[in-house]
Amino acid sequence: MSLPAANCWAVLPAAGIGSRMGGELPKQYLEVAGATLLEHSLRALLACQHITAVVVALHPEDTRAGDLRALDDRRVQQVVGGEQRSDSVLAGLEALTSRAAPDDWVLIHDAARPCLQVEDCSRLITRVIDSGTGGILAEPVVDTVKMAGADGLVARTLDRTGLWRAQTPQMFRLAELRRALTAARQCGQAVTDEASAMEMAGYPVQLVAGSPNNLKVTVPGDLPLAAWYLQSRAGSDTM
Repeated sequence: MSLPAANCWAVLPAAGIGSRMGGELPKQYLEVAGATLLEHSLRALLACQHITAVVVALHPEDTRAGDLRALDDRRVQQVVGGEQRSDSVLAGLEALTSRAAPDDWVLIHDAARPCLQVEDCSRLITRVIDSGTGGILAEPVVDTVKMAGADGLVARTLDRTGLWRAQTPQMFRLAELRRALTAARQCGQAVTDEASAMEMAGYPVQLVAGSPNNLKVTVPGDLPLAAWYLQSRAGSDTM
């Protein structure tokens, strides 16, 4: 795929503790298919030729990152992250301000999405740069969606028309994303992804179809599926 000329950077927030996974090991350091989730996610970004550098935001008391060879890549910069995901993303954006222009593009990716495919990342970059409108990888909802009541019973069935499941990377201009996240924090608004902050700030966000393989490892049951995707891809690469 031919990519348009533009400066692109990436931020990988990896300062969380992954409480929903259980256990003492932060989920980004869980191993699957021969590497940690963090390494797989970082390598996916580094494999995208249009990304100049990746800023990885780590917990201030992280003692495991030093053992990861992927972090030794000259394109990787480490910074101290924050308590919330948005704090870590802001720390990464702050680190980029001395290297990148305000209008440069930044891709934010989950450390727990190890199965990102280069072609999906490249398609997002191409669509966003061609249109000049920030965007996210996402997947249309195909299942029937139920809303539950407080009693655990189905309250009603929702119309899934137009519903999408947000993925990452999410790609926006550096200065605009920084302002949007800062404004959300100052107002005490909780944002679960960067697109939410951009929406609240009044910016348009386009949806770019991603792959169902780009799953986020959230609970222990997600690990075998992630391993299968990664091993299947590795097998096809050697054929």
